[in-house]
Amino acid sequence: MIGTLLVANRGEIACRVFRTCRELGIATVAVYSDADAGALHVREADAAVRLPGAAPAETYLRGDLVVKAALAAGADAVHPGYGFLSENAEFARAVLDAGLVWIGPPPEAIEAMASKTRAKELLGVEALVDVTEADLPVLVKAAAGGGGRGMRIVRELDSLEEELKAASAEAASAFGDGEVFVEPYVENGRHVEVQILADGAGTVWALGTRDCSLQRRHQKVIEESPAPGLAPELVDSLYERSVAAAKAVGYVGAGTVEFLVAGGRAHFLEMNTRLQVEHPVTEAVYGVDLVALQIAVAEGAPLPPEPPEASGHAIEARLYAEDPASAWTPQAGTLHALAFPSHVRVDTGYVSGDTIGVHYDAMLAKVVVHAATRPEAVRTLARALETARVHGPVTNRELLVGSLRHPEFGDPERLDTGFYDRNLDALTQAPPGAAHAAVAAALADAEERRGAYGPRGRFGGGWRNLASQDQAKAYGEHEVRYRPTRDGGYTVTAPEGIRVVAAAPDAVRLEVDGVVRRFEVTRYGGDDVVHVGAHRLDPVPRFPDPADQREPGSLLAPMPGTVVRVADGLAVGDPVTAGQPLLWLEAMKMEHRVIAPASGTLTALHAAPGRQVEVGALLAVVQQSVQPAQSVQSEAQEDKSV
Repeated sequence: MIGTLLVANRGEIACRVFRTCRELGIATVAVYSDADAGALHVREADAAVRLPGAAPAETYLRGDLVVKAALAAGADAVHPGYGFLSENAEFARAVLDAGLVWIGPPPEAIEAMASKTRAKELLGVEALVDVTEADLPVLVKAAAGGGGRGMRIVRELDSLEEELKAASAEAASAFGDGEVFVEPYVENGRHVEVQILADGAGTVWALGTRDCSLQRRHQKVIEESPAPGLAPELVDSLYERSVAAAKAVGYVGAGTVEFLVAGGRAHFLEMNTRLQVEHPVTEAVYGVDLVALQIAVAEGAPLPPEPPEASGHAIEARLYAEDPASAWTPQAGTLHALAFPSHVRVDTGYVSGDTIGVHYDAMLAKVVVHAATRPEAVRTLARALETARVHGPVTNRELLVGSLRHPEFGDPERLDTGFYDRNLDALTQAPPGAAHAAVAAALADAEERRGAYGPRGRFGGGWRNLASQDQAKAYGEHEVRYRPTRDGGYTVTAPEGIRVVAAAPDAVRLEVDGVVRRFEVTRYGGDDVVHVGAHRLDPVPRFPDPADQREPGSLLAPMPGTVVRVADGLAVGDPVTAGQPLLWLEAMKMEHRVIAPASGTLTALHAAPGRQVEVGALLAVVQQSVQPAQSVQSEAQEDKSV
């Protein structure tokens, strides 16, 4: 029996495994980089071992250090989580060679399936070798790992060589394996997968289907089980193929077989030889704990001949610290508040007050709902996200709510991986009620200043005389105009049609079209951002800081991160064309390509590979040939998160 277990991972998945370990009476060990010294998974573990450094290649990808940590802490088993070393056969062997229990499939099965090229060969699926115009579009993929890392859609043959090079570099950085391959790209199919679980006696369960079609940068955003709207005969075929694949390699443990479904046909994509991020929806539908079953199988316990019966529908949404309206740019900073209704499951590696760093992926939490039917689950999850307290950097919360309530998502016949290609612009518009939230923020600010400057305030009577003109406050695109009244209230003059019922520094009640609504207003010291209910509002300064003024064509870092690459041969004085890639910036496991905003001349270059930059740092300047240069432009590349 396992007594002490080390999780060779970080963040949410480490906390998830620890939770099951506590229920089973198993002691836990965390490993952590210097950047993660204060992380939640470290605080929750019974013991923790430092991995010096911050970059994954120095820490979580160092299998030798992880094995040493397990031995030093007295662990007798290692769970790899997902990402990092979870699909590394050599790491699995090192764990076993050290006399430790490996919570995963045999190394031979990992070798057979973790490499997508070898997995396709095993299942008789051929990769493209000599790509021609007739083959386009194609998809470049990393042979190892997953999570959207090292993936590129190629629509022009001339760009294939560059995308192969970029994908290989990403794969080598993320997984220590730069092998990539090319396969046909199926436009707007459905991403459907089957959860399998196998024991050492030859029993293999197929634990239902999952639909993971809503994706950005080839990484899943919303997942659900069962996959809705599939024909029964297609589901049976997916089960049969998945079980056969597992048996063909002597698979043991949890794994996932992924398919792209289009035109009623299922095309094999890959097999992930690990636990998936989206495993909670399967747990909810089947009433199982997959981590507990992984541990039991590793201890030699057999599975029952048949899996449990499925019940109801489950949906998971991934909450990210990122800005979908700005090329999915990841965000860093203090997470002031993170709280959800008690009736939903939340898997997270953060609590209120934690800092979101720049070294790892931007996922804050997975929010999961289980209900009797799909419409009930969708409604409950959307409302839970909408009413949650998520205060801090920009997140994709509004995008998730809008996605769940979108007519296309409500109709399984319209689900496919092109959802965000079609709908992102509409989903990233200002949410309903943002203008009213801005009014509430402005009045709460006025009340706070009134308390400070009024007759009994700490700064004394600044409010004795009423303002003769409207007071103005702007939040993003919303400008609010109001004036105090003699009875201590306020009249709102813009936007029109709003009556102020009551105002205080932390709550405002407004009447619009005969309906009174209450707005909770929250601020945090040292942060100008105002949170009004689910709205995050950035105040616009009345007088811009001269230090923020930049010459036209300045390219500024959209986030703190590391310059990983500068275009070959690029030098000051070179002519550049609009859209030309100039340099690549990496932060939170996502790569951003910074491009020339217009055709012109490169007049300054302050970026060099390995340089750490803060948000807003000047990277380069392009002097436009004809028109004034624009500010920085960047294109989000493939997510390298785990």
